[in-house]
Amino acid sequence: MGARIEVPVLIVGAGPVGLTASILLAQQGVESLVVERQDSLKRAPAAHVVNARSFEIFRTAGVDPGAIAAACQHPSDAGHVRWVTTLVGEEIGQLPFERQGEDVLPLTPTPLRNLSQHRLEPILLEHLRKQANASIRLAHEWEAAEQDARGVTSNVRDTATGASVGVRSRWLLAADGAGSRVRKALGIEPIGPARLGSFLMIHFQANLRPLVRKRPAILYWVTDPNARGTFVAHDIDAEWVFMQSWDPEQESAEDYTEARCAEIMRRAIGNAAVDFEIRTLSTWHMSAQVVERYRDGRVFLVGDAAHRFPPTGGLGLNTGVQDAHNLAWKLAGVEAGWAPPRLLDSYEIERRPVARENADVSLRNAARMLEVFQTLGPAGDGDRGRVRVAIANQAEHFDMLGLQLGFQYEAGALVADGSPRPVVGNPVREFAQCGRPGARVPHAWVEFGGERVSTLDLLPADRFTLIAGSAGADWIDAAASLATPPLRCMTIGCDVPDPDDAWSACLGVERDGALLVRPDQHVAWRARKAVADPRATLRGALDRILGR
Repeated sequence: MGARIEVPVLIVGAGPVGLTASILLAQQGVESLVVERQDSLKRAPAAHVVNARSFEIFRTAGVDPGAIAAACQHPSDAGHVRWVTTLVGEEIGQLPFERQGEDVLPLTPTPLRNLSQHRLEPILLEHLRKQANASIRLAHEWEAAEQDARGVTSNVRDTATGASVGVRSRWLLAADGAGSRVRKALGIEPIGPARLGSFLMIHFQANLRPLVRKRPAILYWVTDPNARGTFVAHDIDAEWVFMQSWDPEQESAEDYTEARCAEIMRRAIGNAAVDFEIRTLSTWHMSAQVVERYRDGRVFLVGDAAHRFPPTGGLGLNTGVQDAHNLAWKLAGVEAGWAPPRLLDSYEIERRPVARENADVSLRNAARMLEVFQTLGPAGDGDRGRVRVAIANQAEHFDMLGLQLGFQYEAGALVADGSPRPVVGNPVREFAQCGRPGARVPHAWVEFGGERVSTLDLLPADRFTLIAGSAGADWIDAAASLATPPLRCMTIGCDVPDPDDAWSACLGVERDGALLVRPDQHVAWRARKAVADPRATLRGALDRILGR
């Protein structure tokens, strides 16, 4: 082995999850190195949905909001999904795509948008490169590692020169995707179906706005039996993907020549005169898997290395970003010495159930989508009234705010208070904010420093926050007596305006109560009202949260 590098955290993989993990660690003072086997970031489109919770995380991490806004598709272009005979043919039905308007601003400062992964990654990379304690090496492939009681020694190969680089880290994060080499080396098995279907993806450049001007959408399902597939409009004016099923048992990817793919697309578009340029062809398998365990000693799996979902719901990238958010503050606490290593056990305890639910909902969406084509029949001439009913049945698939923002941890780095979850009619679609331990702390708009900001903006990302009611001075005094962990104190009505007590009511605390928020904005503990010994109560809560 040649050169040797020492770094607290090695991150394998420079997708959105690996880049986010490095940014969040840097924000909390932990140095990391990202290695990526490709010599550049993703060029072809992949995921295209970034939901509200992920945008909240990027906002907290200080990622340039202007760059993100400029890269997102406007809801007027990407606000619907449509079923059409061909792209220029009859429209059979349509549905709105998620809630992207001002109606969700009371629940989140950052509504969902369609932001293609290959446009998000350069924004994250630019932000990472501005961090003094984060670095990245492209064209460096992780090959193997050995663990001992104090750390991990990895062998990384420079793919340009073939030279080996030794990386000694205290922790290793595997963010190297669905085919994770790290996961395979550890012998960690994914649980669930590995192949629900196989698909050919044709990435092409074209301006198709003249064809879809009156009915823009992010997704078009083509129902013609001779051209069935799905168009994904990553940019109506420039960049598209067409996907169709294929059978790897009967044919190979090489059978799909550029000429054959061009003919497939012309049939699906329904206009042979359209100009387009095919850029890449690839294949992929739909699966619904969650690994049996998220950790092996000092190695953690994050993102697609830990879970794979059907794309029906756009949850894959977002779940991975939230994995990184959950793990980063815990690693930072252990590195700084204010949390014991056992805190890291809570990562799997909290995140695996979320992945399992997201996999189940995505699988249910995929199965339900078949109803439309079953109703159409093999010839595509099924009763249009019944087909429209089948399309209406897909509404939950494209309206999942409750799942995206409402996930709550039931056990882990928190102290449950026995309160029930808010009751909603459909927890996938409907989101009710609350201050229950395990939930994301409620968002509200407040005036602060002469500006309108979200309450989420007031929570530091590198420490816990104690939020005390307007008569909760005893809680503030108790917090001041504690040496660790790093803790910021805020009093409602003083540090956080709440003139109508609406936010306090949402938090579920009385004027003399308090609430403790983790660095990842999830509620860790709550005292609805005053107690006899606030100092001992708060210290005991922190000991249970951190596993001290």
